[in-house]
Amino acid sequence: MEHPENSSEYKGLSVQTGTLSPGSVNPYLNLSRPRRRRELTVDEYVEGILQGDVTVLSRAVTLLESTRREHEEMAQSVIERCLPYAGKSIRVGISGVPGAGKSTSIDEFGIHVLSQYGGKLAVLAIDPTSERSKGSILGDKTRMEKLSVHPKSFIRPSPSSGSLGGVARKTRETIILCEAAGYDKIFVETVGVGQSETACHSMVDFFLLIQVAGTGDELQGIKRGIMEMADGIAINKCDGDNVERCKIAASYYRNALHLFPLPPSGWAPRVTTYSGFYGLGIKELWDSIYEYVDFVKRNGYFEQRRREQNRYWMYETIEEQLRSHFFNRPDIEARLQGAEKSVALAQKTSFVAAQEVLDYYFKS
Repeated sequence: MEHPENSSEYKGLSVQTGTLSPGSVNPYLNLSRPRRRRELTVDEYVEGILQGDVTVLSRAVTLLESTRREHEEMAQSVIERCLPYAGKSIRVGISGVPGAGKSTSIDEFGIHVLSQYGGKLAVLAIDPTSERSKGSILGDKTRMEKLSVHPKSFIRPSPSSGSLGGVARKTRETIILCEAAGYDKIFVETVGVGQSETACHSMVDFFLLIQVAGTGDELQGIKRGIMEMADGIAINKCDGDNVERCKIAASYYRNALHLFPLPPSGWAPRVTTYSGFYGLGIKELWDSIYEYVDFVKRNGYFEQRRREQNRYWMYETIEEQLRSHFFNRPDIEARLQGAEKSVALAQKTSFVAAQEVLDYYFKS
């Protein structure tokens, strides 16, 4: 329909054609539907990892953490292909109670070893998973301000998923991928809630226990199990008015270590003090760690420990596969529901109900 403004009465007036949709200010912006990222093949994963491609390494770790059957099979193929290139790093496990300053210390430790010894560093930080929401914050990277922007570092926070308090088989396999990518220093930070220390100790060469002083009775921090696993104890926050308290705590720990038998490595664990916030005493701490590595390499314990760790993780994998096979069977799931009902109604004891389900599983 003609606009009346275009008639001869309104000579000199005209209606301009409007713009239907303005163009994008950003010429590189693609407004079409985003394309799905292409899946990589096993060969592409292996090639990218061996070339040190951080993006491919990150995608390979994500593949490892996937629970899909096809992803698990592909991940195992990638690990098997990378295995000949692994094993050439120094693996350090770092544990301690929440609030001991593990993440801040790792930031300082990492900068120190990269500047003093060169090479590349991978930090595998385990984040606790909520039992209610099953979610994780994965915020450790934000506390490692210096390492997170360092070109020679790779930080990978992973959810614990309730497995051994945080450190599990997937972390062990991630170490292999990082070593194949050329990372010759590996830090594994645990949640620090008890069981995770055992798993961490079974995958590292040096287990460092971080403690803090001035929190009350120092003897409360001296627990036989964790103390026997530690290859070294470091007391953090040794600065300002806390220096004297740290020295007293260090003497307590040294006296306690004298009561324990010498570990299989033949190395007597040392107690040091440092300040992760101010970067004090870190050189002395790392000098002792590298001294330990040289010591166990000379007496043959370094390779012996790694062989024992490989055997340990073989049995751990068998247990995990058996558990997965048991709980993923539909008929077992149905029987478990019936057993739960019987136990809830007090018709059977927990032990009898469990034994009946297991008897059915083994017979079938």
